[in-house]
Amino acid sequence: MPTPLLVQAMRLPFLTGSLVPVLVVAAWHWGRAPMPWELLLLTLAGVGCLQSGANLINDFYDAVGSDPLNRHATIFSGGGRVIQDGRMSRRTVGALAVAFFMAAGACGGMVAASGRPWALAVGAAGLAGGWLYSAGPLALMSLGLGELAIFILFGPLLTWGAAYVLGGQFWAVAWWLGLPQAWQITAVLWINQFPDMAADAAAAKNNLVVRLGLASSRIIYAGLMLAPFPSLAWLVHGWGLTPWLYLALGALIPAGRAVAIAWRSYDDPAALVPAQALTIATHLSTGLLMVLGLLIGAWLR
Repeated sequence: MPTPLLVQAMRLPFLTGSLVPVLVVAAWHWGRAPMPWELLLLTLAGVGCLQSGANLINDFYDAVGSDPLNRHATIFSGGGRVIQDGRMSRRTVGALAVAFFMAAGACGGMVAASGRPWALAVGAAGLAGGWLYSAGPLALMSLGLGELAIFILFGPLLTWGAAYVLGGQFWAVAWWLGLPQAWQITAVLWINQFPDMAADAAAAKNNLVVRLGLASSRIIYAGLMLAPFPSLAWLVHGWGLTPWLYLALGALIPAGRAVAIAWRSYDDPAALVPAQALTIATHLSTGLLMVLGLLIGAWLR
């Protein structure tokens, strides 16, 4: 299978959604104890495989749902499009999804064998959420619960579980450490549902954007984009983390630009593409600036 085709099917650029929060946890752990590098690498590989499997299984189910109806797919929304473009069969996409989930399970098994048995339970919760987001009998994305699932899976659950793998304990602060990026990864999903709204509604994929409508959804989007920044104060003043976390306020620049574009162009799929890109950039820059702030705080302590 050609590498570019696999990259497109996996939606590889979106893996920052799961990998960057793990790096945030790693930076936090760096200030507490020696880094178990092999466990960090297994965690990155495992969560990357989980997200890839979830992306693929989403395309597998949407191939007989909203994707064939979607006339406004962008480079950021509308799925990987490898099935619709005739470059990969639906069966192959489904098999790849299962393969990535199995690879994630293998990573989890190695972590558990290294003295972190509860990693299997956290990983199983992530796998179940990634599968049930798209698949029956729940298909959370169609029940208006998909956004909440993404918020938890790519935010607090991910950072809580990653901290356990690195340190061998479940820390409450590690749960809240995922809060800033939980808001932003939900914003990525949220804005990407705008161009897909007509197709989603026609396929009974009744996510919250379909239920609320675009005009109201842009208000929620603005809130999702701005909520991470008060979350930094919660981490600094509520949990005693380094004030260097405020470096992440620099991500307000792409966040503000994204909100401005979405506010005026919410019903124009082509015009929304820069907002989609800036939403991903906001998530990435917030996470990396949090990593930098935590490392500086640890170094100066």
